Amino acid sequence: MAKKKILQQVARKLITRSNPKSFVSEQYRTLRTNINFSMPKGELQTVLVTSSSPGEGKSTTASNLAVLFAQEGKSVVIVDADMRKPTAHYTFHVTNTLGLSNLLTRQSSIEETVKETGIEGLHIITSGPIPPNPAELLTSIPMDMLIEDLKKRYDMIIFDAPPALSVTDAQVLSNKCDGTIFVVSSKETNKENAVKAKELLLTAKAHILGVVINNYELSKNQDYYQYYGSKE
Repeated sequence: MAKKKILQQVARKLITRSNPKSFVSEQYRTLRTNINFSMPKGELQTVLVTSSSPGEGKSTTASNLAVLFAQEGKSVVIVDADMRKPTAHYTFHVTNTLGLSNLLTRQSSIEETVKETGIEGLHIITSGPIPPNPAELLTSIPMDMLIEDLKKRYDMIIFDAPPALSVTDAQVLSNKCDGTIFVVSSKETNKENAVKAKELLLTAKAHILGVVINNYELSKNQDYYQYYGSKE
């Protein structure tokens, strides 16, 4: 029973895979389209996804975006850069023995660390064992070298980063990425926290592509809601 519950939770997180005709999946596609249009010349290759506080849906957004870019035909890798409270290995049901922390401390190679997700075109680098100095590792030369190496291997690299107000990790990474997606929850996000997080990211010279409003409830009697397959 416990195993079934875990699988159901994973399916809900990866709704673009489990229910691609749903209304929510269509909204993620709209997000993917907007990201593509934000860089019409194709120079967008590294995307950071973060939020102001925990529990706002940034990891779910990062995972579903990665799935959709892979479904578009791109070679994609999602990197769990939250080396404090990682979740991507649960979402994609892979082990976390080797991951980003191992790569940045040069304890493993990319070939040893990158894992299959079971989704064509999509690979994952989990967080790895939680290190004592995540921020320092993200600012290191090995991190810069890793990003450059991944750019040669993949069309899209999506980083799932910690919340911006919790630690400095998101600010550090946002400065290294082509674009940043900021996730807020209509039910959870405090407006002052959102504004403060945005200011921190801009101070780090992040290129904020846009804001994703999560957990927003729509009336189920709207025609377009039914049109997009939410009832199927």
